[in-house]
Amino acid sequence: MGLQRLAQGVIGVSLAIAILFFAGVSAARYLINRLTELPPRPVFPNDTAPPGGAVPVADGTVPPPDTTPVQAAASGEVYTARVLPAVGIVLRDGPSLDSAQIGGIDYNQEITVLETSADGGWLRVRLNDGSEGWVKAGNTERIQ
Repeated sequence: MGLQRLAQGVIGVSLAIAILFFAGVSAARYLINRLTELPPRPVFPNDTAPPGGAVPVADGTVPPPDTTPVQAAASGEVYTARVLPAVGIVLRDGPSLDSAQIGGIDYNQEITVLETSADGGWLRVRLNDGSEGWVKAGNTERIQ
């Protein structure tokens, strides 16, 4: 009778340990799976549009394309400037963040400013290789 009670005790403790072990493993696997899922990609108002479509803003609406009218540079003058940001700047095919990126301009590179947008936020520039595009104003310094 004593041997039977001892066997029952050993089996009971072993069963309790097994149940706790498998419950812990299951909980750990559940948490690992939950924590390794990637969150949804945030959308910011200044995100560039993918080819053929506009990027929705945080509330899910799609902003209208920027239709800022363009005017000639102040007094119709054309001047030389250089790029200020150490990382360079993005050259776009239109005066808008929604416009496609067509290249980049390196730090301290000289460019020719041809026009300024009506709101003064964009500059149409020509590079030394003859290519033209738009850059965000404030990223250049007039040198001439």
